[in-house]
Amino acid sequence: MSAAIFALLVIGLWAAKNDIARARGIDKIVALTYLCYGIPLAAFGAEHFAIPQSLLPLVPKYMPWRWFWVYFVGLALIAASLSIATRIQVRWSGLLVGIMFFLFVAMLYVPGGLRSGARITWTIAARESSFGGAGWVLAGIAIGHKRGNGLIAVGRVLIAIAAIFFGVEHLLHPLGLPGVPLQKQMPTWIPIRAAIDYLTGAFLVVAGICFLLAWKTRMAAAYVGAWIVLLVLVIYGPVMIGALADPKADVQVEGLNYFADTLLFGGVILSLARAVMPGPSAAA
Repeated sequence: MSAAIFALLVIGLWAAKNDIARARGIDKIVALTYLCYGIPLAAFGAEHFAIPQSLLPLVPKYMPWRWFWVYFVGLALIAASLSIATRIQVRWSGLLVGIMFFLFVAMLYVPGGLRSGARITWTIAARESSFGGAGWVLAGIAIGHKRGNGLIAVGRVLIAIAAIFFGVEHLLHPLGLPGVPLQKQMPTWIPIRAAIDYLTGAFLVVAGICFLLAWKTRMAAAYVGAWIVLLVLVIYGPVMIGALADPKADVQVEGLNYFADTLLFGGVILSLARAVMPGPSAAA
Protein backbone atom coordinates (compact mmCIF):
# COMPACT_ATOMS: atom_id res chain seq x y z
CA MET A 1 0.00 0.00 0.00
CA SER A 2 2.82 2.41 0.84
CA ALA A 3 4.54 1.61 -2.45
CA ALA A 4 1.30 2.20 -4.36
CA ILE A 5 0.84 5.59 -2.67
CA PHE A 6 4.40 6.63 -3.55
CA ALA A 7 4.17 5.38 -7.14
CA LEU A 8 0.90 7.21 -7.82
CA LEU A 9 2.29 10.34 -6.16
CA VAL A 10 5.16 10.40 -8.65
CA ILE A 11 2.94 9.53 -11.64
CA GLY A 12 0.21 11.97 -10.64
CA LEU A 13 2.59 14.87 -10.01
CA TRP A 14 4.22 14.31 -13.39
CA ALA A 15 0.84 14.26 -15.12
CA ALA A 16 -0.32 17.41 -13.28
CA LYS A 17 2.90 19.41 -13.56
CA ASN A 18 1.67 21.70 -16.34
CA ASP A 19 -1.64 22.39 -14.57
CA ILE A 20 0.19 23.17 -11.34
CA ALA A 21 2.65 25.47 -13.12
CA ARG A 22 -0.15 27.42 -14.85
CA ALA A 23 -2.45 27.68 -11.83
CA ARG A 24 -2.49 30.66 -9.52
CA GLY A 25 -3.54 30.93 -5.87
CA ILE A 26 -6.10 28.40 -4.69
CA ASP A 27 -6.24 26.88 -8.19
CA LYS A 28 -2.92 25.17 -7.46
CA ILE A 29 -4.79 22.99 -5.00
CA VAL A 30 -7.58 22.39 -7.52
CA ALA A 31 -4.89 21.23 -9.96
CA LEU A 32 -4.24 18.30 -7.58
CA THR A 33 -7.78 16.92 -7.96
CA TYR A 34 -6.87 13.89 -10.05
CA LEU A 35 -3.84 13.17 -7.88
CA CYS A 36 -5.89 13.29 -4.67
CA TYR A 37 -8.48 10.95 -6.20
CA GLY A 38 -6.03 8.55 -7.83
CA ILE A 39 -3.58 7.92 -4.97
CA PRO A 40 -6.15 6.42 -2.56
CA LEU A 41 -7.59 4.15 -5.26
CA ALA A 42 -4.12 2.69 -5.77
CA ALA A 43 -3.69 2.19 -2.02
CA PHE A 44 -7.05 0.43 -1.73
CA GLY A 45 -6.26 -1.71 -4.76
CA ALA A 46 -2.93 -2.75 -3.27
CA GLU A 47 -4.70 -3.63 -0.03
CA HIS A 48 -6.74 -6.26 -1.91
CA PHE A 49 -3.50 -8.02 -2.83
CA ALA A 50 -1.67 -7.40 0.46
CA ILE A 51 -4.33 -8.69 2.87
CA PRO A 52 -7.06 -10.36 0.78
CA GLN A 53 -8.14 -12.61 3.65
CA SER A 54 -9.36 -9.63 5.68
CA LEU A 55 -11.43 -8.30 2.75
CA LEU A 56 -13.05 -11.62 1.83
CA PRO A 57 -15.78 -11.28 4.53
CA LEU A 58 -16.99 -8.10 2.79
CA VAL A 59 -17.95 -10.07 -0.32
CA PRO A 60 -21.61 -11.13 0.08
CA LYS A 61 -21.93 -14.87 0.69
CA TYR A 62 -24.49 -15.25 -2.08
CA MET A 63 -21.90 -14.24 -4.71
CA PRO A 64 -20.00 -17.03 -6.49
CA TRP A 65 -16.19 -17.03 -6.79
CA ARG A 66 -15.74 -14.78 -3.75
CA TRP A 67 -11.93 -14.88 -3.89
CA PHE A 68 -12.07 -13.81 -7.55
CA TRP A 69 -14.01 -10.67 -6.65
CA VAL A 70 -11.47 -9.65 -4.00
CA TYR A 71 -8.64 -9.70 -6.54
CA PHE A 72 -10.75 -8.37 -9.42
CA VAL A 73 -11.79 -5.28 -7.43
CA GLY A 74 -8.17 -4.71 -6.40
CA LEU A 75 -7.02 -4.84 -10.02
CA ALA A 76 -9.88 -2.58 -11.09
CA LEU A 77 -8.97 0.00 -8.44
CA ILE A 78 -5.32 0.05 -9.52
CA ALA A 79 -6.30 0.40 -13.19
CA ALA A 80 -8.72 3.23 -12.33
CA SER A 81 -6.08 4.99 -10.24
CA LEU A 82 -3.63 5.01 -13.16
CA SER A 83 -6.29 6.18 -15.61
CA ILE A 84 -7.50 9.02 -13.38
CA ALA A 85 -4.05 10.17 -12.24
CA THR A 86 -2.85 10.37 -15.84
CA ARG A 87 -6.23 11.56 -17.18
CA ILE A 88 -6.32 8.83 -19.82
CA GLN A 89 -9.85 7.60 -20.66
CA VAL A 90 -11.32 9.14 -17.50
CA ARG A 91 -14.75 9.13 -19.13
CA TRP A 92 -14.69 5.35 -18.68
CA SER A 93 -12.65 4.92 -15.51
CA GLY A 94 -14.61 7.62 -13.66
CA LEU A 95 -17.94 6.21 -14.80
CA LEU A 96 -17.03 2.62 -13.89
CA VAL A 97 -15.40 3.38 -10.55
CA GLY A 98 -18.51 5.40 -9.68
CA ILE A 99 -20.72 2.41 -10.50
CA MET A 100 -18.46 0.21 -8.37
CA PHE A 101 -18.81 2.47 -5.32
CA PHE A 102 -22.59 2.64 -5.80
CA LEU A 103 -22.69 -1.18 -5.89
CA PHE A 104 -20.76 -1.25 -2.60
CA VAL A 105 -23.37 1.06 -1.07
CA ALA A 106 -26.32 -0.96 -2.38
CA MET A 107 -24.90 -4.42 -1.62
CA LEU A 108 -23.00 -3.82 1.63
CA TYR A 109 -23.61 -0.60 3.50
CA VAL A 110 -27.32 0.15 3.08
CA PRO A 111 -28.26 -3.43 4.12
CA GLY A 112 -25.76 -3.22 6.98
CA GLY A 113 -27.12 0.14 8.09
CA LEU A 114 -30.70 -1.12 7.99
CA ARG A 115 -29.77 -4.14 10.10
CA SER A 116 -27.66 -2.37 12.72
CA GLY A 117 -28.66 1.28 12.55
CA ALA A 118 -25.04 2.06 13.44
CA ARG A 119 -23.85 5.61 12.81
CA ILE A 120 -20.53 4.43 11.40
CA THR A 121 -22.20 2.17 8.83
CA TRP A 122 -24.28 5.06 7.51
CA THR A 123 -21.20 7.29 7.55
CA ILE A 124 -19.41 4.74 5.36
CA ALA A 125 -22.45 4.57 3.05
CA ALA A 126 -22.35 8.37 2.64
CA ARG A 127 -18.59 8.25 2.14
CA GLU A 128 -18.78 5.61 -0.60
CA SER A 129 -21.64 7.49 -2.29
CA SER A 130 -19.52 10.64 -2.40
CA PHE A 131 -16.58 8.65 -3.79
CA GLY A 132 -18.81 7.30 -6.55
CA GLY A 133 -20.33 10.72 -7.16
CA ALA A 134 -16.90 12.25 -7.68
CA GLY A 135 -16.03 9.48 -10.12
CA TRP A 136 -19.05 10.54 -12.17
CA VAL A 137 -18.07 14.20 -11.87
CA LEU A 138 -14.63 13.42 -13.29
CA ALA A 139 -16.22 11.33 -16.05
CA GLY A 140 -18.58 14.22 -16.83
CA ILE A 141 -15.63 16.62 -17.06
CA ALA A 142 -13.88 14.25 -19.47
CA ILE A 143 -17.00 13.85 -21.63
CA GLY A 144 -17.55 17.60 -21.67
CA HIS A 145 -20.26 19.71 -23.29
CA LYS A 146 -23.86 19.06 -22.33
CA ARG A 147 -23.50 15.26 -22.34
CA GLY A 148 -21.36 15.34 -19.21
CA ASN A 149 -23.55 17.71 -17.22
CA GLY A 150 -25.97 15.01 -16.08
CA LEU A 151 -23.17 12.99 -14.49
CA ILE A 152 -21.78 16.13 -12.85
CA ALA A 153 -25.21 17.06 -11.48
CA VAL A 154 -25.77 13.62 -9.94
CA GLY A 155 -22.28 13.66 -8.45
CA ARG A 156 -22.78 17.16 -7.08
CA VAL A 157 -25.93 16.17 -5.19
CA LEU A 158 -24.33 13.03 -3.72
CA ILE A 159 -21.26 14.97 -2.62
CA ALA A 160 -23.49 17.69 -1.12
CA ILE A 161 -25.43 15.14 0.94
CA ALA A 162 -22.22 13.55 2.23
CA ALA A 163 -20.70 16.95 3.08
CA ILE A 164 -23.75 18.02 5.09
CA PHE A 165 -23.98 14.64 6.82
CA PHE A 166 -20.28 14.69 7.73
CA GLY A 167 -20.51 18.30 8.88
CA VAL A 168 -23.35 17.50 11.29
CA GLU A 169 -21.42 14.47 12.56
CA HIS A 170 -18.42 16.67 13.31
CA LEU A 171 -20.58 19.09 15.24
CA LEU A 172 -22.10 16.24 17.27
CA HIS A 173 -18.82 14.33 17.84
CA PRO A 174 -16.12 17.00 18.01
CA LEU A 175 -13.09 14.90 18.98
CA GLY A 176 -12.96 12.48 16.04
CA LEU A 177 -10.42 12.74 13.27
CA PRO A 178 -11.63 15.53 10.95
CA GLY A 179 -12.80 15.01 7.38
CA VAL A 180 -14.57 11.66 7.30
CA PRO A 181 -16.08 11.20 10.81
CA LEU A 182 -15.30 7.58 11.67
CA GLN A 183 -14.45 6.00 15.03
CA LYS A 184 -10.80 6.98 15.47
CA GLN A 185 -10.20 9.97 17.73
CA MET A 186 -7.71 12.77 17.15
CA PRO A 187 -4.39 12.18 18.97
CA THR A 188 -3.95 14.16 22.17
CA TRP A 189 -0.85 15.91 20.80
CA ILE A 190 -3.09 17.93 18.46
CA PRO A 191 -4.01 21.29 20.03
CA ILE A 192 -7.57 22.70 20.02
CA ARG A 193 -8.97 19.36 18.83
CA ALA A 194 -12.61 20.28 19.37
CA ALA A 195 -12.16 23.62 17.59
CA ILE A 196 -10.72 21.86 14.53
CA ASP A 197 -13.69 19.51 14.37
CA TYR A 198 -16.25 22.29 14.87
CA LEU A 199 -14.57 24.38 12.18
CA THR A 200 -14.42 21.43 9.79
CA GLY A 201 -18.07 20.63 10.48
CA ALA A 202 -19.16 24.21 9.82
CA PHE A 203 -17.14 24.32 6.57
CA LEU A 204 -18.70 21.07 5.36
CA VAL A 205 -22.28 22.07 6.17
CA VAL A 206 -21.94 25.44 4.43
CA ALA A 207 -20.17 23.87 1.44
CA GLY A 208 -22.78 21.12 1.19
CA ILE A 209 -25.58 23.69 1.07
CA CYS A 210 -23.70 25.61 -1.63
CA PHE A 211 -23.31 22.40 -3.64
CA LEU A 212 -27.00 21.53 -3.33
CA LEU A 213 -28.04 25.00 -4.46
CA ALA A 214 -25.34 25.11 -7.16
CA TRP A 215 -24.35 28.49 -5.70
CA LYS A 216 -20.69 29.55 -5.37
CA THR A 217 -19.83 25.89 -5.96
CA ARG A 218 -16.35 26.47 -7.28
CA MET A 219 -15.27 28.77 -4.47
CA ALA A 220 -16.75 26.56 -1.74
CA ALA A 221 -15.26 23.39 -3.23
CA ALA A 222 -11.82 24.92 -3.76
CA TYR A 223 -11.45 26.27 -0.23
CA VAL A 224 -13.03 23.34 1.61
CA GLY A 225 -11.07 20.88 -0.55
CA ALA A 226 -7.88 22.78 0.29
CA TRP A 227 -8.80 22.58 4.00
CA ILE A 228 -9.25 18.80 3.78
CA VAL A 229 -5.92 18.40 1.97
CA LEU A 230 -4.26 20.53 4.67
CA LEU A 231 -5.74 18.26 7.35
CA VAL A 232 -4.37 15.23 5.49
CA LEU A 233 -0.87 16.74 5.51
CA VAL A 234 -0.70 18.05 9.09
CA ILE A 235 -2.83 15.47 10.94
CA TYR A 236 -3.28 12.30 8.90
CA GLY A 237 0.32 12.29 7.65
CA PRO A 238 1.81 12.08 11.16
CA VAL A 239 -0.91 9.61 12.20
CA MET A 240 0.01 7.40 9.24
CA ILE A 241 3.74 7.63 9.97
CA GLY A 242 3.10 6.69 13.60
CA ALA A 243 1.00 3.73 12.48
CA LEU A 244 3.67 2.52 10.06
CA ALA A 245 6.21 2.59 12.89
CA ASP A 246 4.05 0.10 14.81
CA PRO A 247 5.04 -3.56 14.28
CA LYS A 248 1.40 -4.70 14.08
CA ALA A 249 0.15 -5.05 10.50
CA ASP A 250 -3.44 -4.18 11.39
CA VAL A 251 -2.32 -0.88 12.94
CA GLN A 252 -0.28 -0.07 9.83
CA VAL A 253 -3.21 -0.82 7.52
CA GLU A 254 -5.56 1.29 9.64
CA GLY A 255 -3.21 4.27 9.47
CA LEU A 256 -2.86 3.94 5.70
CA ASN A 257 -6.62 3.57 5.26
CA TYR A 258 -7.46 6.67 7.29
CA PHE A 259 -4.90 8.67 5.30
CA ALA A 260 -6.21 7.38 1.96
CA ASP A 261 -9.90 7.79 2.92
CA THR A 262 -9.49 11.43 3.83
CA LEU A 263 -7.25 12.26 0.88
CA LEU A 264 -9.88 10.72 -1.40
CA PHE A 265 -12.58 12.81 0.24
CA GLY A 266 -10.42 15.87 -0.43
CA GLY A 267 -10.30 14.83 -4.08
CA VAL A 268 -14.08 14.36 -4.00
CA ILE A 269 -14.63 17.97 -2.88
CA LEU A 270 -12.04 19.33 -5.31
CA SER A 271 -13.70 17.51 -8.21
CA LEU A 272 -16.60 19.98 -8.00
CA ALA A 273 -14.19 22.91 -8.19
CA ARG A 274 -12.62 21.24 -11.22
CA ALA A 275 -16.03 20.80 -12.84
CA VAL A 276 -16.68 24.54 -12.91
CA MET A 277 -13.20 25.74 -13.79
CA PRO A 278 -13.32 28.88 -15.96
CA GLY A 279 -11.82 28.93 -19.43
CA PRO A 280 -11.80 26.51 -22.32
CA SER A 281 -11.41 23.43 -20.12
CA ALA A 282 -14.66 24.12 -18.27
CA ALA A 283 -17.11 21.27 -18.33
CA ALA A 284 -20.10 22.79 -16.55
